Amino acid sequence: MTDPDFPTDPHATPTGEALKADLTPEPDGETLSHVPVLAAEVLEMLQPAPGKVFVDGTLGGAGHTGLLLAAGATVYGIDQDPYALDRARAANPQGLTVLEGNYRDMASLLAGVGVTQVDGILLDIGVSSFQLDDTARGFSYHTEAPLDMRMSQSGESAADVVNEYDAEELASIIYEYGEDRLSRRIARAIVAAREQAPIETTVQLADIVKRAYPGFSKGIHPARRTFQALRIHVNDELGALRDGLAAAETLLAPGGRLAVISFHSLEDRIVKRFLLGSETLEPLTKRPVIATEEEQATNPRARSAKLRGAQRVGA
Repeated sequence: MTDPDFPTDPHATPTGEALKADLTPEPDGETLSHVPVLAAEVLEMLQPAPGKVFVDGTLGGAGHTGLLLAAGATVYGIDQDPYALDRARAANPQGLTVLEGNYRDMASLLAGVGVTQVDGILLDIGVSSFQLDDTARGFSYHTEAPLDMRMSQSGESAADVVNEYDAEELASIIYEYGEDRLSRRIARAIVAAREQAPIETTVQLADIVKRAYPGFSKGIHPARRTFQALRIHVNDELGALRDGLAAAETLLAPGGRLAVISFHSLEDRIVKRFLLGSETLEPLTKRPVIATEEEQATNPRARSAKLRGAQRVGA
């Protein structure tokens, strides 16, 4: 998709399907084969090419990274998820350096390998498809699993939050990060349920939230917002986003580009305000780029994806 607000370049790198065809397995049999959202749009925005250096701050399944590598760029991939790191290291594609950590710390992580400026940065915010598909991680309310939700597999889990926080704290989290108008009612239901037995699984929590919703019968599960809120809180996702945007601003070389994909209004609002308030980043779009109807039909995750970008100006 070409956005009318997008600067076009007749010499731009081939995008989307053309680059995916270039991905081949490494000798060990692994490959970076995850299909990323808004692939063509991201490549059009970042314009990867041989000799350019990029950061994928949210490596995940390495779908976007694979396309950047196929264009000849060098990529530093950052992730805090040990499973994502293991996958990328097993694939071991030429041109990729894997760094363990949170993208909010990308400046110090890159400094540790002698990198102080880059040509482009990609941030694909939120939970990855691999994390959602791994039922043992506890991100989904559809299947029975331990109530975890930690991307880094360390620190406070979602089970810790729902079993230890008081009703007021729980309500604040669910309202602020889930934007659920029944946050107080849900919080009271959680506290009442845990007095009978600890809340240890995803289905337990989903059922508690569902019962707190009056007259729910079908449609979007009412636990969706509560699960989103707990995940954001456990991983400090919005704090990481703010820190990551600030770090990206300092790392981009003049002319360098930033692309950020968000999946809900809380994230998109932070990105929009940051780009509008920056003195060194010039937005590349007046409104977020969204997936084509074709992509939305074949990849449900793309339906809520919004891409914003900016270019570093000045010294």
